[in-house]
Amino acid sequence: MPDAGTVAAADSRARHWRSPHQGRLKPGSPEHKRAMCAMFAETFNPYKPSVINWPKLDAEALHRITTLPIWDIAVQTEGKARLRMSAYAETLTDPELRETIARNGWEENRHKEVLSKLVEAYGIPLAPEPEYVKPKDTEWAYMVTGFSECVDSFFAFGLFEMARQSGFFPEELTDTFEPVMQEECRHILLFANWLAWHRATMPVWRRPWFEMRVWAVWVFLGWERIGLAKTVDGEGKEQKQDNNFTVTGGKAMTAKEYTMAEIMDLCLAENDRRFAGYDERLLRPTTMPFLVRLARRFMRSPKPA
Repeated sequence: MPDAGTVAAADSRARHWRSPHQGRLKPGSPEHKRAMCAMFAETFNPYKPSVINWPKLDAEALHRITTLPIWDIAVQTEGKARLRMSAYAETLTDPELRETIARNGWEENRHKEVLSKLVEAYGIPLAPEPEYVKPKDTEWAYMVTGFSECVDSFFAFGLFEMARQSGFFPEELTDTFEPVMQEECRHILLFANWLAWHRATMPVWRRPWFEMRVWAVWVFLGWERIGLAKTVDGEGKEQKQDNNFTVTGGKAMTAKEYTMAEIMDLCLAENDRRFAGYDERLLRPTTMPFLVRLARRFMRSPKPA
């Protein structure tokens, strides 16, 4: 096991980065591409799932965690993300970008390993995993995964902090899982900059079709999240699992009743905090923060406790 100083230094490097380039990082420029690839490489956190020391939980904490309805879909999502990113990376001719997105796929697989080790450590039953099929349209699959992570991570940041504040997750467990949460921040930072770079460098004639595909991705994700995903439990029985975990997860993770306004405020604050250490010239995902801030204007502010 690495010593505490080594772990702290790696964690700090994963959260703070600035490009040595002077001036603007114009999307589509060589400087912009080098910056987003360097950011991803230089903020890499070398933790190993196989040596994570999962803390021993008391009976109450163990029950709370094992009954969360998220583990099946979490493991399967990471498995699909790894395959989609790796498949898209294989199609790229730019060696620097190909290596970066392939590394992103490798990190998604590491997330899957972390989750697998967690459920193994705490005896959480999982539904059988489906066969992961390599996508035929790799760009579409990569965009679905990227935009999906931008949505899910925005809310996950807030829910994770909510669980930490409430004590739903013991402090030792939140500390153990924290690097994975910050790694998701790096992933969506890379995706937002890839999207801007890709738009700026593609031929003009391709742009209308590409923008239609972007809109189609958002429609697909909206449909997916208002529906219910069917899963199969360990006894072969079909179950329904809620893809929209923001509200139901918030209720499950805390004894306190959070209002939607409080959840939105916490998600916005955590989103800003996690991105704060990275070069401000790199683009951030903007859609979910914009929509939530817009919705928040029509809500009452929560009363002070």
